[in-house]
Amino acid sequence: MGDAHYADVAIERGIDLSPTGLTYRVPGKLAGLAVGERVVVPLGRKKAHGYVIRLHADEPDYDPKKIKPIEQRAPGGVALPGGLVELARWIANYYVCPLGMVFGAMLPAAVTRGTGTKQKQLVKLSRESPDEPKLTKVQQRVLDAAKRHTNWLLIKDLADLAAVKTTGPVKTLIDKGLLESKIVDAVHSDLDLRAQADVQDVKHDQLSPGQRGALDALAHAADQFGVHVLHGVTGSGKTEVYLRLIEEVPEGLSTVVLVPEIALTPQTVGRFLARFGPDSVAVLHSGLTAAQRHAQWRRIERGETPIVVGARSAIFAPVKRLGLVIVDEEHDSSYKQDQLPRYHARDVAIKRAQMAGVPVLLGSATPSLESYANATSEPRPGFHYHSLPDRVPGMKLPTVEVVDLAEERKFRRGVHLLSRRLEQRLQQTLENTGQAMLLLNRRGYANYIACPDHRCGWMMTCQHCDATMVYHKDKKLPLGGVVRCHHCLAEQALPRVCPDSGHKVTTFGLGTQRVEEELIAKFDGLRLARMDSDTMRRAEDYRAILDRFRQGEIDVLLGTQMIAKGLDFPGVRLVGVISADTSLNMPDFRAAERTFQLISQVAGRSGRSEQVGRVVLQTFAPDSPAVALAAKHDYPSFAKMELLTRVEMGLPPVGRMVRIVLRDPDHVKALTRATELAHNLEHAKAALRLDVHLRGPFPCAIARVADHHRFEVQLLARSAAPLQRLMTELRNHGKLISDNRTAVDVDPVSLL
Repeated sequence: MGDAHYADVAIERGIDLSPTGLTYRVPGKLAGLAVGERVVVPLGRKKAHGYVIRLHADEPDYDPKKIKPIEQRAPGGVALPGGLVELARWIANYYVCPLGMVFGAMLPAAVTRGTGTKQKQLVKLSRESPDEPKLTKVQQRVLDAAKRHTNWLLIKDLADLAAVKTTGPVKTLIDKGLLESKIVDAVHSDLDLRAQADVQDVKHDQLSPGQRGALDALAHAADQFGVHVLHGVTGSGKTEVYLRLIEEVPEGLSTVVLVPEIALTPQTVGRFLARFGPDSVAVLHSGLTAAQRHAQWRRIERGETPIVVGARSAIFAPVKRLGLVIVDEEHDSSYKQDQLPRYHARDVAIKRAQMAGVPVLLGSATPSLESYANATSEPRPGFHYHSLPDRVPGMKLPTVEVVDLAEERKFRRGVHLLSRRLEQRLQQTLENTGQAMLLLNRRGYANYIACPDHRCGWMMTCQHCDATMVYHKDKKLPLGGVVRCHHCLAEQALPRVCPDSGHKVTTFGLGTQRVEEELIAKFDGLRLARMDSDTMRRAEDYRAILDRFRQGEIDVLLGTQMIAKGLDFPGVRLVGVISADTSLNMPDFRAAERTFQLISQVAGRSGRSEQVGRVVLQTFAPDSPAVALAAKHDYPSFAKMELLTRVEMGLPPVGRMVRIVLRDPDHVKALTRATELAHNLEHAKAALRLDVHLRGPFPCAIARVADHHRFEVQLLARSAAPLQRLMTELRNHGKLISDNRTAVDVDPVSLL
């Protein structure tokens, strides 16, 4: 834009200075400045980084001399494609977040900091060829090699091509003017994607009718925007559908594939690498080092890799021309960012695909009710439903046995976390050299520390949160362990006695450590591995355990929900769910949905071969629809029943929700601010005549976290439009600002 005199810049800071950016003058030295470039600008007495969001020649309605110039382009030459700039605008508006913070989320810190960048010297044949002076044979050999290559080469690479042992002759030719050189920034990375490729991946020639039907339907919509919900039971071959679709993407277009918590789904990533090769696939996730993340981002930016596989933030990959977007396990809550900007990667993926005019595929064995309802019950325009109701040929869904723990207690004395049926099935599995996976979505040893005297009633709670402490056993410590708060991470030694009665404290409740202890006591020589966030500190730890499990070195894999995602081990004959009720009674309207999803997902790890698998499901609520229907693999019936409940209560997905949480160390101040916000919302709603229902303010489910009191206000409406208009009204008048005291959560996935 050659006639641009001014640039609107979004400042890369966590403040809402201006939704449309701040205006700066474009100096002559920055001719050719483009939208999306990162720049350095003056801000008060300091300097700040920001992103150019608009170039224009509009004369301001104030003295142009007061407009400060942009100082320079930010080091590293970072720029975002124009499509991402428009996407950032949408995210900032929809999720009520400063635009500069959205740009900050789009770019990995490793890229803006230039982590791993080293300067390298490149050479090529000079465009202005002087008369060749007398050269030595070695110099002539180097010059001849340069003439055969028109591209820039590293000095060392040119020397190697000429079979020269040192770079001295190359530098001599530079001095003589026969070669020209330049210094560039290069990103070094030690990431070897070949090591992650799953060599066992084999392209299946025979497709199931469901797979073929989904592929045919998607082939007819390959060049236009549409949201395609692929609902396939576990083991139905959804990943093979993804791979086939990517193969059909035209050359020159890129595919972005999102997977939940990529470090926890190495097998899925391995299949993409094995099918398309490491040179065609870039990987973006938090398990990479900063330098690796920077190198992968630059590969994508240069257009070297047509396929990008990554976790949530990979939806911001800087691909130039998008052809297809895939969101695997689209129901997974990890796609929702819990800090500013609080975006949902699935919904951002839909928006990015819409802006690019390309299809987006949402795959899951247990779709979110939002996606399922949009595609089936009075489907929204542009939404399509595809079903894979059966497992691929040669595999059957596992049989599920439900154990009522209330009945179990009538026949056994003492504390047993494993029922008689689960013990029996586990013994049979081990005798037949099979493997088992056991799920308990609660880490630690015991989640209650209390006085044994019921008349006393003392129970240990966190000093900083309204939550109980969890006992983590550790024989290396003097008192045998520590108690820890899973909300603020406060930690202290396990108390010996009750502070009120003086009785020796008791611990009860269950956690993965306690199950591990019982398994070791009941099964001699058991090769057991526990997998939770206490034992899995790094992605490498997770990958190492899974490799050992795949190779048959581990009999039983015990873990939290991280073992329920994307794992495919043919040797698993048994899956046991220790307690299906851990999330069922949470004060959250999505509790039943999450319970159904978790049970179904972990049950699907069993029987992924020709041998039929088994699932033993332990519960105190066998008649709960979430438990009973998950045991029958009956998602449609559960969805129908749950949607009726949501309709009666006006909750998502039949309506839209915004949750605003206000926090303050002072209880009165927190409540006062929440009350004032609710008043402002009611006033603006009435003035604009919007059909929005307000709830609150009232204390959050966990009313105090990390010494901050928390109150919330909920907004409900039939559609997003009135909610957006209401929040925009307050935002424009400075009465609704997202900061560290006010969290605006649009389309929340959790109410805790």
